[in-house]
This record gives sequence, structure tokens and C-alpha cells, in this order.
Amino acid sequence: MKRDIIINKFVIKFANVNGTGSASANKLFSRAVFRMGVPISPKNIFPSNIQGLPTWYEVRINENGFLGRRGGIDIMVGMNPQSMERDLKEVEKGGYFVYDSTKPLPPELRRDDIDILGVPLTDKCREMYDDPRQRQLFRNIMYVGVLAALFDMELDVFKQLITDQFKGKEKLIAPNVLAVETGYNLARELHDCPIAYRIERRDNVGNKILIDGNEACGLGAVYGGATVSAWYPITPSTSVIDNYARYCRKFRMDPETGDKNYAIVQAEDELAAIGMVIGASWNGARAFTATSGPGLSLMNEFLGLAYFAEIPSVLIDVQRSGPSTGMPTRTQQSDVLPAAYASHGDTKHICLYPSTPKECFEYTAMAFDLAERFQTPVIVLSDLDLGMNDNMSEPFEWDDAKMYDRGKVYTAEDLENMSERYGRYLDVDGDGVTYRTYPGTHPTKGAFFTRGTSKDEYAIYTENGEKYIENMNRLERKWQTASTYVPKPIIRKTDKPCTVGVVHYGTSEASTLEALHHLNSLHGISLDSMGIQAFPFSDEVGQFIEEHEYVFVVEQNRDSQMRTLLINEYEFDPERLVPLLHYDGSPITARYIRHEIRDWILQTTTSPRRRSRFY
Repeated sequence: MKRDIIINKFVIKFANVNGTGSASANKLFSRAVFRMGVPISPKNIFPSNIQGLPTWYEVRINENGFLGRRGGIDIMVGMNPQSMERDLKEVEKGGYFVYDSTKPLPPELRRDDIDILGVPLTDKCREMYDDPRQRQLFRNIMYVGVLAALFDMELDVFKQLITDQFKGKEKLIAPNVLAVETGYNLARELHDCPIAYRIERRDNVGNKILIDGNEACGLGAVYGGATVSAWYPITPSTSVIDNYARYCRKFRMDPETGDKNYAIVQAEDELAAIGMVIGASWNGARAFTATSGPGLSLMNEFLGLAYFAEIPSVLIDVQRSGPSTGMPTRTQQSDVLPAAYASHGDTKHICLYPSTPKECFEYTAMAFDLAERFQTPVIVLSDLDLGMNDNMSEPFEWDDAKMYDRGKVYTAEDLENMSERYGRYLDVDGDGVTYRTYPGTHPTKGAFFTRGTSKDEYAIYTENGEKYIENMNRLERKWQTASTYVPKPIIRKTDKPCTVGVVHYGTSEASTLEALHHLNSLHGISLDSMGIQAFPFSDEVGQFIEEHEYVFVVEQNRDSQMRTLLINEYEFDPERLVPLLHYDGSPITARYIRHEIRDWILQTTTSPRRRSRFY
């Protein structure tokens, strides 16, 4: 059939078996596209066991820079017989299915509306290699070469990437290059190359980098001044601490003695981890932990202690699918409410919602300033999609002249010059934030008893109801003060009056913005949008919703957690906030958002007069 040539705008998906070494091959392909100057967005979809189950790797290639998940698959590389029937069905009409034709494709799986391209990779590997493990590994590298031929990619890019990857292990370079070239030549012998989908060199990447959110958080913790981390391993947050440790070895070593200027403790469980963080923070260190939903649940009581005793603490929550164990290797925005109100009683925690690796870096560093400024836990809510997948990002920036905000801390000199009595929970400035002291600051002044029980302004235990109310009201006043310090929402207004808006946060951002672009360009529907960056909500959040008759709230959970938070904090009419929910564990797609909004608007606009509000 005659086809239109599609350049640098398609989605390819790799279907592999977990534990077979395919991850390196798939990353080789995606990084080659990136090195050719074409924006990419890879998504790794893997099972929670070690090996044997199906795994997928989806790469969005889009030279215009749309980096959210699009929805739909144009080319499937089917290397797993277990999932082949499912994988074939995923390919959109007019697409391609590339597979290892050493074993013929069963007739019942064939489709007439797509092109099926077989390459006998296993046969070729048996011919070239005696070792079974080598056959398996180089089969993966060969299919990368096949794709290079099908898409008319530059072979030299792959050769350079392999050379870079195996620097210091030069004997591995030639065999990997040979495998790529073998796959390339096989494809050209067996099929008409290139196919309709192609990759051409562009200069649309600029100085952007590829990095995952967990690495960005680990680096942000170093730049934010963290010297202590306590943690318990849990998917998908473990690599936050791995990267923090790696960067500490680079930046936190005494140049003269070689001593470590940091402490990383693997605790026996999540409760111990957050307890150590609170203890270190109470002593004046900048300390943090990283976990996911199950760990956040276990840490609730300690988070309540840190909130009520007013001890700075930082927690990075890389969200995954729940409840309970849920789907440990799938993504969701599932901890919005548990994080905001963690612990029993009346608690509210500062939460930050990064949507890019750059924001992961910046918000993690910022979290330590906020935690010490307001003497309270701060929770950075990333998720598996952002945390564990490579994301194209603007380079990180840091001002070397920046001074850490240690908040209100009395020094020994301050205490010595005080004539009045020191009160740990005395609101001197009227903003709800009191003055603390570090242990051992002064030999006779500034001491107080840190307690999780009710107390008065001098930290003295009391069950007096009036004193309890005064303290709780002060904590609420401090909360209101914090709303002026946290990042403000990012508001994007259309160039014409609009009574409908869209709210998004975290990893829903990229797909939402793309959906809004296409709603405007394809359907003439122009909507305002707001990206929420933090809780407590700043005034601009409420103002945006007040300005619109209806507001879609896009989120990746079943229970409309951000919508619930907005209704709870502002008492908005629930009918005004329209939930747009996605929670199957995969990243939300631009197509899904676009179709949901379009269908709702078309169903709601029953008259030309009404319709004019949206178009």
C-alpha cells in the first residue's frame, strides 16, 4: 500500500522478557534518537518479579517536543512469544510489527491492516555465537540494528554510543558494534528499507539532558544541604538514596582527610528510618528519607510527632499503585491525600508536586529550606513514571551564592542577651512560626522539652483545653504563612474569554498540555490551565477556580484525591470540579485527556449559546 512518510513523530514499543538484558538494547535505541537531536520520552513498563514475565519499553518520538505519553503504538518490536498476541493487537492500523521470524508467526495472529516484518534473529545468533548467554544478549543488540535500517538512522551514532558505554572495557566494543551492523544488514537484505516511519537528524534537543527524577532528587538533596539520610529499600524510591550516596561520594568527602561528611543508614524498617530523620533534624542536621505509599502509611505516627513537636523533616515519596502492595512497579498519583493529612488528629503537611526532573532537583533542595523555615515535615511527591524513567530535561542550575534558610534559630548570643523567658512555642512575630534552638547552644538558656503531648508556649505539658486550642490555631496560622512561601501554580490563559479551566499536577502535566494544544488546533476548544505545584495552596489556586464555571481536575488515581483536597480546603461546589481520572498503572495519555474533555464538553453544550463559552 502507498504510505505517507512520517518523520520523527511516532511511538515505538518493545515487548521483551524481563531479565534477558533487553533494557540495555532499548536504551541504546532511545539514546541514539536523542543524540540525533530528536526529543524522546521513554517509558519502562516492567513486572515486580526478578525475571521471566513480560516487560515493555515504550518510546515517544516527537520532534515538536510533546513529551507526555501519546497513546497508541505505531511500531511494535515483538520479542516475547508469551505476549505476542496482545502485542500485535496494540499496533494501530497502518503500523508495523517487527519480530524474530526464526519461528514463523502463527497464521491466526496475522493482520492485514499492518505490515509484519520478520527477521530471523535467533537463527543468526546460533550461527554466530556458541555461548547461550551471548546469543540472548546479542539478539537484543541485533534488533536495534534492524531498527536502524528500517528507520534509516545513522549507524555511526550507535557505534559512538557503544564506544562511550564500554569505555574502559574496550574488548566489548567490537562485538556490540558487530551485532548492530549484523541486524542492520539483515533488515536491508530481507525488507525494503527504510519504511514509512523514519528518523532524521534535527537540532531540537539543544542543551537538554536525559535523566530520571530519582537521580534528580538525590542530587537535589546534596545541593539542598542534606548530610543525613535514613531509609528502607522500597520500589520505586530506592534509587533516590543510591544516587544521593553516589553524589555524596563526589561532593561530601573531606578533601584533606578523605572522611565522609555525611551519614546514610539503612534502617530495619520505614518507622525506624523516619525516626532517625527526625532525630537528626532535631539535632540540627538536614536529614531526609525516601519511600513510597506503603512506607508513607507506616510513617504516619512519626510524621504527626514531627508536625506537633515542630521538627524539620524531609520525605521524598515516589508514588506507586496501591493500596497495600498494589502494583509495585506501576505508577499512580495515589498518595495526595495520605501525604497532605498524614497522621491522626488535625495535621497538614507541606507537599511539593514536581512534574519534571528539573523540578525534582529544585523542589528537593527547596524542601529543606521550607522544612527548617516552618519547622515541619515537607513531602516531595514524585511517582514511578517520573522517578524511574529517563526524561528530557532542561539542565539544572544552582546559584553558588545561595544561603540556606535555617529558619528562626536563636544563637548562644541571642539567648545570652534575652531578658525575657524563652518559649519554644511562643509566637513572637505573629506568623505562627516560633524560635527554636539547637541542642547545646547555651549552657543555661534555650533548653526545652520536646514532646508529642499537648503543651503550652513554654513546652510545658498541659491538658488545658484553651492552651491546646491556642497551639493548634498557631499551627494553622503557620500553615497560612507557608502558603506564601511555597511555589505558586503555573497558570496558562488562552487569548480569548473562557469559562472552563483544567487543573493538573505532577506527571499529568505533559499529557494535559498536549491534549489542550490539540483540543484547540483540532476541535477549536480553547481552555485555560493551571499546574498546581504545592500544598498549602496559594491564593492563585482558589482565584483560578473561582474565575471558571467548571474546572477539570486531571489526576492518576481512582478517588479524585486532588479534587477532594481542593473541595476540602476551599469548600467549592463539587459539581464545579469535574474529575478526569486514569488509574490503570500506566502513565496517562494525551489522547485520553483530549477525548474525555471533548466528549464532556460536547455532551454539556446543548445550545449554541452554551457552546460559545467553550469554543
